[in-house]
Formats: sequence, structure tokens, C-alpha cells
Amino acid sequence: MEKLTPTEAFQAMILFLETYYERTQSDEIGALLGSLQLLEDGKPADPAMWQDWLQYSNSVKLSSVNHV
Repeated sequence: MEKLTPTEAFQAMILFLETYYERTQSDEIGALLGSLQLLEDGKPADPAMWQDWLQYSNSVKLSSVNHV
């Protein structure tokens, strides 16, 4: 499997959460999805979400390197 770009991984997370929301109708997940939705510029409606995503994605990458 090819590695995903940060944007592709973010979109995959949104798809996962949308599917989960469709099954559960969870208000909390619905609110989260509202903040995650991508605007025309390709960035999330809540800009802090994108910065958090990049920060945590980098943390996972670094953790993976240290465990190999």
C-alpha cells in the first residue's frame, strides 16, 4: 500500500468518521465532523484542526521510526 499524504490521511479519517456517524448518529461525532469538513481551499472549517492533524501525524511518524 502506498503511503498517504497528510491530506489524503485526513480525508480517510473523515470518511471513517462519517461512516461511524451514519451508524450511530452520535451528536459528538456530528459536531466533530462539522469542524473537520473541508472548505473550497481544501482546509478544514476549523483551522486549528489542520494544525493539530499535522502535529499528531508527525508524532506518529517519529514514533514509528523509533520503533523500527
